[in-house]
Amino acid sequence: MTYLSNRVLTMEESVTLAAGARAKELKAQGRDILSLTLGEPDFVTPKNIQDAAIKAIQSGKASFYTVASGLPELKDAINSYMEKFYGYSVDRNQIVAATGGKYVLYAFFMAVLNPDDEVIIPTPYWVSYADQVKMAQGQPVFVQAREENDFKVTAQQLETVRTEKTKVLLLNTPSNPTGMIYTAAELQALGDWAVANDILILADDIYGRLVYNGAAFTPISTLSEAIRKQTIVINGVAKSYAMTGWRVGFAVGNPEIIAAMSKIIGQTTSNLTTVSQYAAIEAFTGDQSAVETMRQAFEERLNTIYPLLNAIPGFEVIKPQGAFYLFPNVKKAMEMKGYTDVTEFTTAILNETGIALVTGAGFGAPENVRLSYATDMDTLKEAVDRLQAFMLD
Repeated sequence: MTYLSNRVLTMEESVTLAAGARAKELKAQGRDILSLTLGEPDFVTPKNIQDAAIKAIQSGKASFYTVASGLPELKDAINSYMEKFYGYSVDRNQIVAATGGKYVLYAFFMAVLNPDDEVIIPTPYWVSYADQVKMAQGQPVFVQAREENDFKVTAQQLETVRTEKTKVLLLNTPSNPTGMIYTAAELQALGDWAVANDILILADDIYGRLVYNGAAFTPISTLSEAIRKQTIVINGVAKSYAMTGWRVGFAVGNPEIIAAMSKIIGQTTSNLTTVSQYAAIEAFTGDQSAVETMRQAFEERLNTIYPLLNAIPGFEVIKPQGAFYLFPNVKKAMEMKGYTDVTEFTTAILNETGIALVTGAGFGAPENVRLSYATDMDTLKEAVDRLQAFMLD
């Protein structure tokens, strides 16, 4: 007899967190490990944000519960952020803040999905989407975003999988793991399709400010009033502000859905950690120069490492436009080294070179691996050198 639920027995472990944990374990054993696993900026949180958190602690404001959906002052700061980067305002009842973007996504799925409701997820996809849908008793429906189309899906592809149970279209642009960005015209077509078929759009915009080499991020919610009404925007401070440890995410959209998400938060976490809320207020309303400094650093790393990675035998890489990941196709590399399984190939790279990558299998891409360039240039260059030597051995 097992005491575990069927829910957890069928749940997959996060491959990114598992890869990161394995790298840390080996490093603790004395191995020379270069971890390119987690999507975590190597910068510390900007000082003005740290100072705001310290002030909140010292004043005593951080000592108490807040309303489940977030401090009114935080909602006002999020509205200021929306005005500046999305070009439209939202009311407080259209905003909810919670313990990280990941938990905001979970609260959304729990709020809107009934058993067997379908969520369309383009692949490759961030590892937690599918399992969160399943936890809410929904059904993930995958649509392959092909490499020849720069890892982007079309409305025609979506129509081939639409059924009467289709409730949500999930869009992540810039994408984790591919770093690709949908154009305004491409998003318009997807948004119009969703509106025509009364399908909710879940827009995961967490990497929207991390775009490079002149690329532009267009939030789908800005394209028309009809699309905006159909869209729930998910965003947060983790990636752009180097605040992964603060766990601050938010959602903006339909007040009925936002209220339902707030109810779930109230019955689970009670509220986002209060000190993190005060830190986020400063992040959204304070000096933004550190964000641009970090963006420029990521851009330099991408432009330096991309050609070097693409020159490794068997590695074929589409240059990303945003986020901070490279997602090479390693089918030829696996053939050269005698592997048919990408997870086994990734494990071999770790064991033989000390480079920790993430298997593409967890992203729905069995011919790819993901590496994060959210780390220092010396580490990235050393990792590429080791991969080159591994493939030439």
